Amino acid sequence: MSDPDAVTYAAAGVNIEAGDRAVELMKASVRKASRPEVVGGLGGFAGLFRFDAARYRQPLLATSTDGVGTKVAVAQAMDKHDTIGIDLVGMVVDDLVVCGAEPLFMTDYIACGKVVPERIAAIVSGIAEGCRQAGCALIGGETAEHPGLLDVDEYDLAGAGTGVVDEDAVLGAHRVRNDDVVIAMASSGLHSNGYSLARHVLLSRAGLALDAHVDDLGRTLGEELLVPTRIYSLDCLALINAVDVHAFSHVTGGGLAANLDRVLPVGVDIEIDRTTWAAAPIFALIQHLGDVATPELERTLNMGVGMVALVAAADADRALEVLRGRGVTAWVAGRAHAGEGPGHTTLVG
Repeated sequence: MSDPDAVTYAAAGVNIEAGDRAVELMKASVRKASRPEVVGGLGGFAGLFRFDAARYRQPLLATSTDGVGTKVAVAQAMDKHDTIGIDLVGMVVDDLVVCGAEPLFMTDYIACGKVVPERIAAIVSGIAEGCRQAGCALIGGETAEHPGLLDVDEYDLAGAGTGVVDEDAVLGAHRVRNDDVVIAMASSGLHSNGYSLARHVLLSRAGLALDAHVDDLGRTLGEELLVPTRIYSLDCLALINAVDVHAFSHVTGGGLAANLDRVLPVGVDIEIDRTTWAAAPIFALIQHLGDVATPELERTLNMGVGMVALVAAADADRALEVLRGRGVTAWVAGRAHAGEGPGHTTLVG
């Protein structure tokens, strides 16, 4: 006979049965995020991936890990959880492809105050969709229930990815030359950076509601803020196969200039012409309502550019043709030139 006053794991706030149901609900979406090299299925202690080293001359494994920051607060407030996982994948795999690596697989980690199976399954469906867009597999993950640490409707997520690149094909500063052309690829919006600033300006300072329709945006504020991050990995790999790419720069925290500086060698500077594109209205809205100075805005947000490629001038037209043929809005945004000291990016116009 059981003691009605006995302490159980469920009474402490952890529901093992809910976790099991969440796994069952997510299996269908995870199956869509696979590759032929995946061994086994969901539910094991570790994900298995058959690595064919013979495909490469000198294979290097690349790894990256990231989260989505305070964008999760918008997803929670909107009670919409099926796209935040796309953001997670984009943040991870597009860091991998910057060095020329093909993303192979990802794992995810979700921490929550309470496992609501349908909500967890929705989050994972987004992660699986992101992996499908990136051409990589989702081979495992963990959902952890943290009662008392997180409220019942709160969660956070992170992911880690692994890719592969031949050692002699690694991209980066060592390939960049002082006559390279800067090919910019449009972002889908804010992506997953600068949400602390955006939320402070739009929600706290301006007092806008997430369900309020904003004429300048053509939709509600919440819909705009939850636009998923554009995933560029397959586009970048296609570009590598078509032209001699010298470097990529994934425009995340720090903005366009700071991230470009990361792939510049000593003696090479870049000048970016702001007049070559018009940023989406959300960027002007944040600047206007928050009275945010342009330098502060540009070192916090991507300003409409999510990925940049550096290629030789002779390859610029072909690079644009390849990207536009894949549905990527791309343009020449600037050029590299000889400089002094560490590579530096300047925005003009």
